Amino acid sequence: MIYLDYAAATPLSDKALKAMLPYFSERFFNPSAAYLPAAEVRRAYEKAKDDIAHVIGAKGADLVMTSGATEATNLAFSVISPSAGAEVLISATEHPSVLENAKRAGKYQLINVDKYGRIDLDDFRAKLTPKTQFISVCLVSSELGTIQPISELGRIVAEERQRRAFAGERTPLYLHTDASQGLGLMEVKLNRLGVDLLTLNAAKVYGPKGIGALYVGRNVKIKPLTVGGGQEMGLRSGTENVPATIAFAAAITDAEKHLNGERKRLGELKQKFRKNLEDLPNIIFLGRDKNQLVNFLPISIPGLDAERLIYALEDREVYVSTGAACAASKGIKSPTLQAIGLTDPEISGSLRITIGKQTDELAISEASEIIHEIIHAELKRIQK
Repeated sequence: MIYLDYAAATPLSDKALKAMLPYFSERFFNPSAAYLPAAEVRRAYEKAKDDIAHVIGAKGADLVMTSGATEATNLAFSVISPSAGAEVLISATEHPSVLENAKRAGKYQLINVDKYGRIDLDDFRAKLTPKTQFISVCLVSSELGTIQPISELGRIVAEERQRRAFAGERTPLYLHTDASQGLGLMEVKLNRLGVDLLTLNAAKVYGPKGIGALYVGRNVKIKPLTVGGGQEMGLRSGTENVPATIAFAAAITDAEKHLNGERKRLGELKQKFRKNLEDLPNIIFLGRDKNQLVNFLPISIPGLDAERLIYALEDREVYVSTGAACAASKGIKSPTLQAIGLTDPEISGSLRITIGKQTDELAISEASEIIHEIIHAELKRIQK
């Protein structure tokens, strides 16, 4: 098997698995219980939150643990005041969890992106109005791997807040980013990003699925989506998912420890992979290396059917994606690829290739040969 869809899911690391296993059996206690073994589980849980938060330059008390990035993003949107006329700005390449929340919030606008998927800062400034309350731009596009200039957005937002304060305007303004895709492959530090809310996801960093977190700035007031027992400071009731949180901490701290070495290794593999594919007929490499996460290699072969390619590759045990997994499974034409100006034939022939821990030179070489064979076979078929 050659797995090339790390943007969709990463395998659970050995360290994460080892860390979480005891909390399914001998350390199974409810952390809210009063007796000593439960109190020890509580301490382990809080330490895990601290470890996760430390990676982004926060404290455990700043995090609300969730079931993943989608819930965390939904929780972030709860900060919006229901007052009439509130406006939301999101990038044109956002994940569906952001887009659907923006639609529910009321009036929203899409920030334009260039042909590489990077947001247009001038368009952002033009669309930022005194009524704008909430801005959400992903740190890394899940389809193109494009890294967004979040720190620059943060500076613009800070300037707008200052202007509102001097003008006596009381409309709040919040900046949110989903940093899930960048974890483990780039530094994600709050003091550089300048955001108020930040989404994290263990499943993108070799942790378990079903666990994520929302960083909430000290002066930000969010509303609970789930009420009941008052866990997570009353912001996310329900018995804590201790095993998954412990595993998340183990995975993210290990990824942080090896970030520079893994980034260098994957960067070299990506360039070899790209060189191997350069002679494919009419190939288009999507995104721009300069502003692209190191493990992304999205491509397009205009005129081919990406779904046919995926099934043909699957028969040879090579696994890639047509883009964001949740959109691809519904047969939806990618809004991200439309936003960067691709034509219908270019969109239909688009594949998202992403590499990771288990990718090596042999996998790259074998995958390149198989991709060549299948694409040439498809081109021959449609030319008959």
